[in-house]
Amino acid sequence: MIEIGRAKRATQVYSFDDIAIVPTRRTRSPQDVKLTWSIDALTFEFPIVAAPMDSVMSPDTAIAFGRMGGLGVLNLEGLWTRYDDPDPILAELAEISDAVAATARMQELYSEPVKPELIAERMKQIRDAGVPVAGALSPQRAQEFASVVERAGVDFFVIRGTTVSAEHVSSAQEPLNLKEFIRKLDVPVIVGGCATYQAALHLMRTGAAGVLVGFGGAATGRTRHVLGVEVPMASAVADVAAARRDYMDESGGRYVHVIADGALGRS
Repeated sequence: MIEIGRAKRATQVYSFDDIAIVPTRRTRSPQDVKLTWSIDALTFEFPIVAAPMDSVMSPDTAIAFGRMGGLGVLNLEGLWTRYDDPDPILAELAEISDAVAATARMQELYSEPVKPELIAERMKQIRDAGVPVAGALSPQRAQEFASVVERAGVDFFVIRGTTVSAEHVSSAQEPLNLKEFIRKLDVPVIVGGCATYQAALHLMRTGAAGVLVGFGGAATGRTRHVLGVEVPMASAVADVAAARRDYMDESGGRYVHVIADGALGRS
């Protein structure tokens, strides 16, 4: 433990860039290494889930990523479910160089309501291409659009927020009961982000198939600068993996996938 003052102590933590991989006594030829990853009934060629961000993921991108062997997740509260054709809007945003002007324009664009029929249309477009379908909603909107997403035939339902807990408290609205919500769904749920042992253990107990570690992508997010919330990813993954180990013992062997959400600064 590290003392940061008379009344406060902290733990030394590490990001991926702070650590390195050390070979052991046994090596293996690259052609003998398999990167396949199975979650629920589906197997993927490589263990990468593309982030549900409008800046990187469109229906066409999700299809291309799926054909390559990964899992693309579409943001179901993004521009693709608010506008019939968001391509001109995305092109406009790409041309705005001033950060303040870009933020103001994005706030204006995202004030357009999410349209359930566009959620169904985008999910159908991906499914018709013959690749796995995954859509993401925030905890605040998950209940509202759950039936639309489920009827659209998704393979994975992703609940993704800046930070998600199994025991959210709010005096303004009824919080999402994750355990009850997941139990009612007929599709596997991936939920996050979280970064601590206890938070991850509680999320695993809700019945989630996977847990997102991190707060929405440290490489591009401003969570630390705006909210002061961040846990370096290597330490966060280690803590969440420890929670999975203990949860497997507790549940009699149920395996929950641990998925790092962001913080890959270099390959």
